[in-house]
Amino acid sequence: MDIRQLNYFITLINEQTYTKAASILHISQPSLSAAIKKLEEEIGLILIDRSERQLQMTQEGRILYQEAQKLLHHFEHVSFEMDRLKRQGPLKLSVGLIESSMFFVPDILNRFKQEYRDVRISLLETLSLSDVKNALNNFDIDLAITNQYIHQEDIETIPIYEENLVALIPLGHALSREGPLQIHDLEGEDFIVCKEGFQTREDILNAFSKSGVKPNIQFEIERFETGCTLVEDGLGITVVPENYVRYSNQTNCVIKKVDDANISRIVYLAYDRNRFQPPIVLRFIELLKAFFT
Repeated sequence: MDIRQLNYFITLINEQTYTKAASILHISQPSLSAAIKKLEEEIGLILIDRSERQLQMTQEGRILYQEAQKLLHHFEHVSFEMDRLKRQGPLKLSVGLIESSMFFVPDILNRFKQEYRDVRISLLETLSLSDVKNALNNFDIDLAITNQYIHQEDIETIPIYEENLVALIPLGHALSREGPLQIHDLEGEDFIVCKEGFQTREDILNAFSKSGVKPNIQFEIERFETGCTLVEDGLGITVVPENYVRYSNQTNCVIKKVDDANISRIVYLAYDRNRFQPPIVLRFIELLKAFFT
């Protein structure tokens, strides 16, 4: 099994006919058919269900198709990167971020830019678990700073720090005049929380559950900024990372500590452990780790 055979197989599945796939691959239809059969013989599995009139993959074929796509993406990325390094050197770094990471990322970027002045840096918001996975798997980012622990064998997920979550209360609300809150103080209040698929939502709802409190969810959001705006307009209470409000410009609501050991979250560094990592990516990872050591 080699890259050429995998490319033939992927092209056939994408085009759904031997005629179209052979034309794109610039080979004859019999040659393509023979190549697919040879691939099946080499791996000892049937990939195409030939009992169907339309081209259909077997279960084994679907698995190979998914994994082969990743492999070809990786191969193309490495080939491109090697060629670019020969011609230009390392000039680009892409980092996926969550909102609260901006309290430390500029400091690391300043240090990084002192060493690599000519590198163009892309900062992309990758908030949900699917955002992070897709960005890493599709090579949109080199690494991610995320509060999602990624259960994927080829993704390295390293904890870098833990932060408390705090409550944001509208000005003039009865709870704004209280001291530190308990989770049960939020029971019955109109509540604003991240939508499903966001780890912060799970962290918050788990803390509520452990305290025996069911939140009165009225709004589901994607960004903490939206939650803060809703709180400022008196539409409810939300819980956000302490570092987000500490380093943001949101000041028109009351920040309250929540005295509960369960209400916190962990922030991770995530990257593809099997991907070729250029020296600039490895250096950024070193600086990131050093910042929290």
